[in-house]
Amino acid sequence: MGREAECTCEWNGSSANVKALIEPPDLILRGGIKRRIPFAEMKHIRADGDTLRFEFGKDKVALHLGSTLTVKWVQYLTTPPPSLARKLGITGSTIVRMVGKPDDEALLEALAVAQSSAGKGPGDLILARVNTPSELSRALTTTAEQLDRGVPIWFIYPKGKGHPLTENNVRSTALAAGIVDTKVAAVSPRLTALRFVKRRAPKSF
Repeated sequence: MGREAECTCEWNGSSANVKALIEPPDLILRGGIKRRIPFAEMKHIRADGDTLRFEFGKDKVALHLGSTLTVKWVQYLTTPPPSLARKLGITGSTIVRMVGKPDDEALLEALAVAQSSAGKGPGDLILARVNTPSELSRALTTTAEQLDRGVPIWFIYPKGKGHPLTENNVRSTALAAGIVDTKVAAVSPRLTALRFVKRRAPKSF
């Protein structure tokens, strides 16, 4: 689905050319009208021919996207987001190995979906809650056998600036250990996650 469009925006009757972008969890308007609109605060989202209409607080907003894009954007904006458990790949039959303390309510809810979870032993999926480079290294060491067998691991760490562990730290350390990142997921307002799996050996001919 196209997640950005050059279009005309009407805001309470005033019209301007804008660039509209869907960047979850917000709809962003740039250009003649500048706004960042959280999905959660958009009301009465609907298609009106070639126009996407919604209300934001007391404001009435219309984006003239064209009929095809309007239908797609309305569908996207009105479809409930997937659960964290689903984003992490946790189902009722998943055995999760948890490394570190699951100190976040959203993470605890996702773990509750799993068949079982434990701090040691085999599992179908590893979740490593880490805050520092040393915790990241320890998680890699303690799960090395499972990672070598191809079990995926999610490194869950604080998002934003000012933390000891950054996305670059996680990626470079994990790549050096022979695993590659395949997905990213927002865990909660304060945590994000990167998924890694064992690097595939090059094919021989």
